[in-house]
Amino acid sequence: MQALIKRNGMKRSKFHSARKEKLATMPVFEAKAVAKFVRISPRKARSVANSIKGKNVSEAFTILEFSPKKAARIIKNVLKSAVANAVNNFNLSEENLYVYTCYVNDGPRMKRLWPRGRGSADIIQKRMSHITVIVRDKEAEKAAKEEK
Repeated sequence: MQALIKRNGMKRSKFHSARKEKLATMPVFEAKAVAKFVRISPRKARSVANSIKGKNVSEAFTILEFSPKKAARIIKNVLKSAVANAVNNFNLSEENLYVYTCYVNDGPRMKRLWPRGRGSADIIQKRMSHITVIVRDKEAEKAAKEEK
């Protein structure tokens, strides 16, 4: 039955292929990198992630380089990956890139038992994070706005 559903007078497969063609012609000015299942508490990583939002990539690297936190080292690697994705996959210039957004989501928790007195136990939750960094190109973004 779903094959018979029509979108704007066309079959679903034709609609999606037309949508993909339209998306392929649109200019790309952002790149993304994600690190999943990182063994660091999201609460500890968010303070570092918030410190680089909106900064130029070179400035963000400097902040992360001199931060003493474990999360800074991890986020620096994710940022490096996002910049490499932008340069290699989308031919964006590294000088024009800035950190559009950087956020840390909760991952699963490993639950461990901690023996306590009188044969009881407490549960220790070892938290994981999913870290996402999105970088954008200022010049390409301006050009896309002017076209509209």
